[in-house]
Amino acid sequence: MSRHHSPLGTACSACGAPRLSEGRRHPERLSGEDTRPGALAALRERDFALYAAARFLATLAWQMLSVAVGWQVYALTRDPLMLGWVGLAQFLPFVALVLPAGQVADRAQRRRVLIGAYGTDLLASAILLAFSASGSERVWPVFAAMALFGSGRAFWMPAGQAIVPSLVPATLFPSAIAANSALFEIAVIGGPALGGLLYQLGPLVAYASAVAAMLCVVVLIASVGLKQPPRRTVAGRELLEGLRYVFRRRTLLGAISLDLFAVLFGGATALLPMVASDVLRVGPAGLGLLRSAPAVGAGLTAGVLALRPLHRHIGRWLFGGVAVFGLATVVFGLSHDLWLSLGALTVLGAGDMVSVYVRQILVQLETPDAIRGRVSAVNSMFIGASNELGEFRSGVTASWLGLVPSLVLGGVATLLVVADFVRRFPELRRMDRLPESAPPQEEGARARRPTRTESADAQRGEAERSRSG
Repeated sequence: MSRHHSPLGTACSACGAPRLSEGRRHPERLSGEDTRPGALAALRERDFALYAAARFLATLAWQMLSVAVGWQVYALTRDPLMLGWVGLAQFLPFVALVLPAGQVADRAQRRRVLIGAYGTDLLASAILLAFSASGSERVWPVFAAMALFGSGRAFWMPAGQAIVPSLVPATLFPSAIAANSALFEIAVIGGPALGGLLYQLGPLVAYASAVAAMLCVVVLIASVGLKQPPRRTVAGRELLEGLRYVFRRRTLLGAISLDLFAVLFGGATALLPMVASDVLRVGPAGLGLLRSAPAVGAGLTAGVLALRPLHRHIGRWLFGGVAVFGLATVVFGLSHDLWLSLGALTVLGAGDMVSVYVRQILVQLETPDAIRGRVSAVNSMFIGASNELGEFRSGVTASWLGLVPSLVLGGVATLLVVADFVRRFPELRRMDRLPESAPPQEEGARARRPTRTESADAQRGEAERSRSG
């Protein structure tokens, strides 16, 4: 499930409730004042516009690379297990670094963290370009590049989520979320299709384009003007505070872990190159369309949810969205028609977005502001585990059982996970409305309740939800 995403995701994009923690003070909204700026109003803020452009190009580059890497690895090896190793190579460094990265995002200058993280992604893109130019058929350099991507993502996900409220006045924060979300969806939908088209001109063209895009990203982030006061040193025990908090809140734990296991078993992203090549026979351009389809479903659903936010039967919507994800995975696994496959993937992305919407808002409303960065890192860790470890799982099962059984059994396993979680987390199943506000932190701080606009838009990106990507 994207998780884009993303990137992704997701693989997602905007952060939770804003924290004006970067040394900039912004005026609060005045009661009775019309404080509903247009969707593009935040882009008139220079620093936010630079960041939004950088984030758009980074997402676009990663989506292009995902198509190119998947197709090239499978073309060289014809082994689905190698597609699984691509996911595992990203997962291991990501899961090892994301919790410390959340602490760094709370304590270091976030612009510098982003420069270092995106610089790591630039280096990984350059390695892929050099590998393709060498003509080598040994794919270990690809795994090394993917490990670097995983390392960079571990840092730019929490830092990117935390920096946005520092770049715009508080009154423009909903506009910033809307603009970020729109740009994220455009990149997640258009990036795979563009990557497939560029790959038809040769892998060098696709990788060189990604390198150029990532170079622009680093330059744009370095141009963001941001002042930050010194931060206190934090004891090492606080590193795990976000993890401890999630395990103390059963509704939060249930929502996050449901997503983890559902995508771990049901994710089909890693096998799309195999489907495009051996089942549908549509080439790299078709692979780009297949990778874009979940993002189309997610984007359309996000738009509906922004206009008509969920207010009742929250638990049912959460479990229903994951069940739709599993059913669509089964249909996709059985399909031998391009249009049916695209339709199944679109429905898959829509179901996934519903669960992302509920989970992301729960993370906002049930987490005190003082530890939201660390809880966000935990959420990112669960998303990364489901995406990349799920890719490894699907590659292994496809090599053992074959492509179609792997996809179908993955979808069935997702449905079984839903049934099991309905029994294990009755409080989540019975949840009718979202909580009104976060519980107080020990120090007595309370998190600001997100506005309706913020809540409605929160589902759009996660860094990479990219379960679409």
